[in-house]
Amino acid sequence: MNPFSSGTRLRDMIRAIRACKTAAEERAVVRKECAAIRAAVSDNDNDYRHRNLAKLMFIHMLGYPTHFGQMECLKLIAAPGFPEKRIGYLGLMLLLDERQEVLMLVTNSLKQDLNHTNQYIVGLALCALGNISSAEMARDLAPEVERLLQFRDPNVRKKAALCSIRIIKKVPDLAENFVNPVASLLKEKHHGVLLTAIQLCADLCIVSEEALEYFRKKCTEGLVKVLKDAVNSPYAPEYDIAGIADPFLQIRLLRILRILGHGDADASDLMNDVLAQVATKTESNKNAGNAILYECVETIMSIEDSGGLRVLAINILGRFLSNRDNNIRYVALNMLMKAISIDGQAVQRHRATILECVKDSDASIRKRALELVYLLVNETNVEPLTKELIDYLEVSDQDFKGDLTANICSIVERLSPDKLWYIDQMLKVLCEAGNYVKDDVWHALVVVITNASNLHGYTVRSLYRAIQTSVDQEAVVRVGVWCIGEYGDLLVNNIGMLDIEEPLSVTENDAVDVIELAIKRHTSDLTTRSMCLIALLKLSSRFPSCSQRIKEIVNQSKGSLLLELQQRSIEFNSIIDKHQNIRSALVERMPVLDEATYSRRRDGSLPVNVSTSDKNSLQNPNGVTKTFNAPLLDLLDLSDEPAPPNSSGGDFLQDLLGGDILSSSSHTGTTQPQKSGTDVLLDLLSTGSPPAQNGSSTADILSISQDNNSSVSALDSLSSPMPQSVHIAPTTGGSPIMDLLDGFGPNPPVPNNGPAYPPVVAFESNSLSLTFNFSKQSGSPQTTNIEASFTNKSSDVYTDFIFQAAVPKFLQLHLEPASSNTLPGNGNGSITQKLRVTNNQHGKKSLVMRIRISYKLNNKDMLEEGQISNFPRGL
Repeated sequence: MNPFSSGTRLRDMIRAIRACKTAAEERAVVRKECAAIRAAVSDNDNDYRHRNLAKLMFIHMLGYPTHFGQMECLKLIAAPGFPEKRIGYLGLMLLLDERQEVLMLVTNSLKQDLNHTNQYIVGLALCALGNISSAEMARDLAPEVERLLQFRDPNVRKKAALCSIRIIKKVPDLAENFVNPVASLLKEKHHGVLLTAIQLCADLCIVSEEALEYFRKKCTEGLVKVLKDAVNSPYAPEYDIAGIADPFLQIRLLRILRILGHGDADASDLMNDVLAQVATKTESNKNAGNAILYECVETIMSIEDSGGLRVLAINILGRFLSNRDNNIRYVALNMLMKAISIDGQAVQRHRATILECVKDSDASIRKRALELVYLLVNETNVEPLTKELIDYLEVSDQDFKGDLTANICSIVERLSPDKLWYIDQMLKVLCEAGNYVKDDVWHALVVVITNASNLHGYTVRSLYRAIQTSVDQEAVVRVGVWCIGEYGDLLVNNIGMLDIEEPLSVTENDAVDVIELAIKRHTSDLTTRSMCLIALLKLSSRFPSCSQRIKEIVNQSKGSLLLELQQRSIEFNSIIDKHQNIRSALVERMPVLDEATYSRRRDGSLPVNVSTSDKNSLQNPNGVTKTFNAPLLDLLDLSDEPAPPNSSGGDFLQDLLGGDILSSSSHTGTTQPQKSGTDVLLDLLSTGSPPAQNGSSTADILSISQDNNSSVSALDSLSSPMPQSVHIAPTTGGSPIMDLLDGFGPNPPVPNNGPAYPPVVAFESNSLSLTFNFSKQSGSPQTTNIEASFTNKSSDVYTDFIFQAAVPKFLQLHLEPASSNTLPGNGNGSITQKLRVTNNQHGKKSLVMRIRISYKLNNKDMLEEGQISNFPRGL
C-alpha cells in the first residue's frame, strides 16, 4: 500500500513523522499526507473518512493548517453510527471554534443528536456544545439542554449541567430558565452531578441577582446539610482521598456557601455551625485536608460573622505558617493580608510567627511576610517590631536588604513617636544598609534634623560616631558630612548634650579629619565629594583656626578630572581668600525646611488648589501634626510643552521659596538652565550636581540681598535647559547686588527713552489692583521696561508683600527690588516695582505673563495670582 494514500493508518503516519530528522523532512511528510487527504475528500471517499479526519487532527496539533477538513467533520457528525459521530465531534472541537461560520451548519445535527435515543450520542453532542457553543447556538439549543437536566442517566445530567454553564455565560438572559432545574439538581445523591450542579449554581448567582436571592432562600439549608453529611460521612472507598470523604465536593460546597453568605446575615447564621465543624474536624496533616481548611477560612472571612469563627480561622492560618510546605505558608500569608483589615487584633497574636517568616530561606515567603509585617505595624507595636526588623537587617541576604530597608524606613517615617526615636532608628538603618537606601530617605532625615533644633548637637555627635564605624555606607557619610558642616561648632563644644549620651571629646581638627577622609576615599562618588567641599567651606567660617588647612584640602580638588569638583574647588578657594567679609553670611545655618511641604511633594500629593484657610494641617513623618501655610502653585505652566518628569517632588529650593520658583541671575538678565529636583536639593544640601552632558558645568554663586533683619544665600549650578525664566525680587532696603567672586556693584541703570504705550490694569481683585506702565529702549525693540504699581483698596495694611512673575521660555524676565514690602490700605500709598522683559520672538509672539502676589493680612498668609495677556501690541 502507498504509505501516503488515504488508507494509511494513523499510527503509520505518526511513525513516519517521528522518523524525520529535520523540520524540512517533517514538512515534506505532512505535505504529502495532506495532499492524499485532499484527494480523498475530492473523491468523496466514505470508507476512510474517519481515518483521514483522525490524521488531520494530529496534523493540526503539530501546527499545520487543516481548514480543508472542516466539512469532513460535519459529514461524520451526520453519519448514523456512534464511531463516526465520535470522530466527527472530536474533530469539530479541535478544528473549529465558535467564530467559524461553518459552525452554523452543525446546529441542526446537534439538535437531532440531543434528542437521540442513544445516551452516548447525546453525551457527545452535549460535550461538543459545551466546548464550542456560540451565542446563536446557545439560544437555539437551550431548551434541549434544559430538558436534559432531568434525564434519567446521571452522566447525561452531569454533562447537561456543564453545557448549561457555557450557555449562561454566552447568553446571561437565559439564566432564569435554569434556576428551577438547578435547584432540583442540588438534591442529587450522585456526587458527579452534585459537583456540576453546584458550579452551575455559582455561575447563576454571579450573572443574576434574582437567582442569588432565590438560592439563598430555597437552597442554603439543603447545601449546609449536604456539607454536614460529607464531613460526618463514614468511609466510602469510591470517594475517599487520603482519609477524607470527597474533598472536591466539600471545596465546591464551601465556595457556594461563601457566595450565598456574603452580605446576608440570615444565610450566614445557617452555615456557622457546619463551618465550625469543618474547621475543627478536618485533619491538617494531609494536603487534601489543608485545601479544605483553606477554603473554609476563606468562606468564614467572606460571610457575615460575629467574630468567633474569624478568630478560629485566623488560628488555622497561624498553624499553616508553621507548616514545612512553602506553598501552604505562602497562601496563609496571602490570606492573613486580607484578614488584617477584618480582624487585625487576631492577626497580631501571630506576629512572632510572621516575623520568623521574614527570615525564611524562600524569597517569595520573605517578601510576602515583610509586606504583612508592614501592615501589622501600628503606634503601639512600632518600636518592638522595628527593633526586630533592624536586628534582622544585620544578618539578612544582600538581595533582600533593599526591600527590607525600604519597608523599615517607611515604617519609621510613618509611625515614629518622636524625632529622637526617628533619628536613632534611621541612623541604625543607614549604618547597616546605607548603600541600599534611596536618596529621598536621607533627604527626609535631613529635613527632620533641621526641624529638631534641640537635637542638633546629639545628632551631629551620633553621626560623627557612625562615620567612624560605617565609612563604607555612602548615605551615612553624606548625612554625617552635611551635619558636621552645619553643626560642627556644636560637635566641638559639646553643646546640647542629652542624658543618654556619653561624653565625646572632638577637636576642630578631628572634625576636619572626618571630612578629609571622606573626600579622599576612593569609593566616594561625585555627590559625596561635592558635599564634603561645601562642608569644608562652612567649617572654614565656623573654625577660623583651621581655615588654612581647609584651604589646602579644597585646593587639592583643583586638578580633579571631574569638572564639578574643579569648579567648586576654585570658587570656594576664592571665597576663602578674597571674600572673608561675606563668607559668614554665605555659609550661615540652613533655614528650617518645612516637613509638611516636603512630605507632600515626596508623595506627589501637593494639592492643586490654593487654600488660605487655617485648617490646613499634615501629619509629619515624626508623628507631630503641623499646620502649614497655603502652598504656592507652580507658575511654570505657561508653556505648551509638558513639564520635565524630574520637576516635582522633593525640591528643597521650592520649599525654601514657598513654591515652584527657580531663581535666575538678577544682574545679567540671562536665563539660567533649570535644575532637576534632585540637583537643586543637592545644592541646597551643600552637594554637587552631576556634570552636564556637553562636558561643561558652571557653578555660580548668584547674589545676596540683605536688610537689617535677614539675609539669603544660594548656590546654583547648570545642569539642564530651563523651559521658563522665573524671578523673585527682594524688597528694597537691602544692600546693592553683590557678585561674591568679583566684588560689589549695583545694577546698571536701564534707559527709558523709548516710545510710549498706554497703561494697562494687569490684575484687579476685590482688594488689590496692579497697573503696568510701559516704555521701550531706543535701538532695542525686543526689550520692554515695565513699571508695576500695586494699590490696596481695602482698609487693612498688607505686610511682607512679595510679587513674583513667570514667563514662557521665549521671554527673558528681570525684576528689580520693590519700593517697599508694606502696602498701606484705602489707596493711601502704593508699591512700585520695575520689570524688564526681552522678547526673543518680537513681532511673532506677544508678551504673556503669570503673576503671583503673596502678603500677610493680620499675620495670616494670603495669596493671589492670575495670568496677564492683555499687553499692548508691539511689545
